[in-house]
Amino acid sequence: MLNDPRSHGLWEKTAPAAPRTSPLAGDLTADVAIVGGGYTGVSAALHLAEKGVKVVLLEATEIGFGGAGRNVGLINGGMWVMPSEIPGVLGSVYGERLLDLLGNAPLLVRELVEKHGIDCEIEKNGTLHCAVGKSGLDEIKERCRQWAERGADVRILSADETAKRTGTTAYAGSLLDMRAGTLQPLAYVRGLAKAAIAAGATIHTGSAAVSTERAGDRWIVRTTGGSVSADWIIVASEFYSTGPWEAVRNEQVLLPYFNFATVPLPKELLKTILPGREGCWDTREVLSSFRMDRAGRLVFGSVGALRNTGLSVHKAWAKRALRKLFPALAGIEFEAEWYGRIGMTSDALPRFHVFAPKVVGFSGYNGRGIAPGTVFGKTIARHVLGELSEADLPLPVTTVEKASLRTLKGAYYEAGAQIAHFAGARF
Repeated sequence: MLNDPRSHGLWEKTAPAAPRTSPLAGDLTADVAIVGGGYTGVSAALHLAEKGVKVVLLEATEIGFGGAGRNVGLINGGMWVMPSEIPGVLGSVYGERLLDLLGNAPLLVRELVEKHGIDCEIEKNGTLHCAVGKSGLDEIKERCRQWAERGADVRILSADETAKRTGTTAYAGSLLDMRAGTLQPLAYVRGLAKAAIAAGATIHTGSAAVSTERAGDRWIVRTTGGSVSADWIIVASEFYSTGPWEAVRNEQVLLPYFNFATVPLPKELLKTILPGREGCWDTREVLSSFRMDRAGRLVFGSVGALRNTGLSVHKAWAKRALRKLFPALAGIEFEAEWYGRIGMTSDALPRFHVFAPKVVGFSGYNGRGIAPGTVFGKTIARHVLGELSEADLPLPVTTVEKASLRTLKGAYYEAGAQIAHFAGARF
């Protein structure tokens, strides 16, 4: 996108074409205006349109241009935060609601993929949270215990079983989460958009919201090419927010994340490296992730940005790390490389904001965009429809607060990842 091969990499090369859209030209009237064409915005548009609501979605660039089209493609349940910690932050009522909603969110993704026939390479064999050393094993055992107490389909695998499933002996064990899986993230959001349009939603790309104003009891959202008058505005632009809702981005700290995709692996290697196609990530502070796509490409990623010196440092590290994990991949070439920006909130939990009367939005997914974005899109649609009051939502209303030292912290994460990867990889 925008002639940048490092923005969406493999996903843009292999995703089905996006539905045909065009920039907004003229003035439209709708029941709901949605700003942002990622998982949350498109999911909200789909669920509203299916109920007969007139929806216009405005996307600044292209469908899935932000985090939706750049990530690893893991469909995870929950957040990074340990389950038992969430009620302590949000209170028991909101905490348990959020755990229930996000714990089951991967199931909604599966349901939508099946219902709308979305071609997005979905795999339903679970994910593996791989333990590095004893401390990592203790961490995943506790996480497993907490989720199992809430009825989740999770269990701990031994080091031997983990090695059989991953193809490497690097890990002390793993947490298998059968709620989870993988998919092609850009293909998924494009498929949701296609379904939303088929249900009656209108989507305009290349249409950044530049201003808003109140006109009587309605809102006017203006772009450079026109405007949308609506009763409600759903803000779904997340960390890529600009213009009227730039504050959403400023509430989060940048954590860059990159991926490299190998060329398709030989059939013999596919029998031993992720033969079950589980998505994986480890317990390191500077974590790594890996999964397989439909064609047998191994997608390997970690924290960092592929720009300036970061490109050479992270690429060299990725090759060394893959050699240590999978010696048979020594000398393997990368077919694609890309990176994106994860927005991290101060407590690693999402937010619900009421920016003004009937101007609402969820944000702050902390690298867990696919399942949370999908289910929050449905949730906010239900709120607009009157099915859920503010008091019934899974998050309390909070004010938008700029993250302290956000620029400095973002630079620290980017530089720290380079230092860690320059120093080497231990497995």
